[in-house]
Amino acid sequence: MIKILILYYSQNGTTEKMAYQIARGVESIEGVDAILRTVPEISTVCEQTENSIPKKGAPYATLNDLKSCDGLALGSPTHFGNMAGALKHFIDKTTEIWFPGTLSGKPAGVFTSTGSMHTGHESTLLSMMLPLMHHGMLIMSVPSNEIALKETKSGGTPYGPSHLSSSTHNLSKDEKIICRALGNRLAKTALALKQVS
Repeated sequence: MIKILILYYSQNGTTEKMAYQIARGVESIEGVDAILRTVPEISTVCEQTENSIPKKGAPYATLNDLKSCDGLALGSPTHFGNMAGALKHFIDKTTEIWFPGTLSGKPAGVFTSTGSMHTGHESTLLSMMLPLMHHGMLIMSVPSNEIALKETKSGGTPYGPSHLSSSTHNLSKDEKIICRALGNRLAKTALALKQVS
């Protein structure tokens, strides 16, 4: 089975909703499974210790989840035009798999949610791509022929799915379609790459 890891951090549940829509897109392709994982919050005072199983939602990610995946979708709320510190903290600890190129050549995409229209959802998506490129991953965009990209009145960009949560925490129809399109594209690409290797 091909496995696409959907690794996200969500404070208010919106980014998590996006992750589940991306998972639907991934699993629309036969032979591909979506694996949902999150990261714990971090403390500004000292390193916070969490139980190995969160109180709710997806299990916490480990390096083994990254090692065993065939593709990755990385999601975070927008924090001042960048990914949330909790997700960055996890990514910063992936040097062990960077040295041998464990993720190199695998497809990856990014997604975000933001509280208002001009809080940097596109810069967040772009900044989230940087560590993935350092890992040698193949960055997947939302296909330019995706009609929902042209019709959306809230979130969604060619760089990756986004959600505007200023008025509602519910995803719009177009935002759901854009999330599924990214998941579908990651799954198809990972499957094609596996077949030629």
